[in-house]
Amino acid sequence: MSDKTIFEMIIDREIPADIVYEDDICICFHDIAPQAPTHLLVVPKKRIVRIADASIEDQATLGHLLLTAQKVAQQEGISESGFRTVINNGKDGGEAVPHLHLHILAGRQMLWPPG
Repeated sequence: MSDKTIFEMIIDREIPADIVYEDDICICFHDIAPQAPTHLLVVPKKRIVRIADASIEDQATLGHLLLTAQKVAQQEGISESGFRTVINNGKDGGEAVPHLHLHILAGRQMLWPPG
């Protein structure tokens, strides 16, 4: 786990991102390949590879990510109309970056079941 993920490079400001929120625990920015009119990523600054690898020590961070999604949804004006939060885990779950992140998707009707 020595190589930096793209998210760690964004956190360290080595590559640019359209950041909408940041605090000591996480950062939120627009996805570069949006799957909805609004597609944001909430990423913990501590690298947790995936939700399946989280431990009890990560409990506060995991809760913080969800509350940050709520805060960002309100900030971005999508809270009332609705949004979806998604965490992908592993290859079959659609995980593309080995660094836990929460997707916020909004701006269109979300279908169920997802693809």
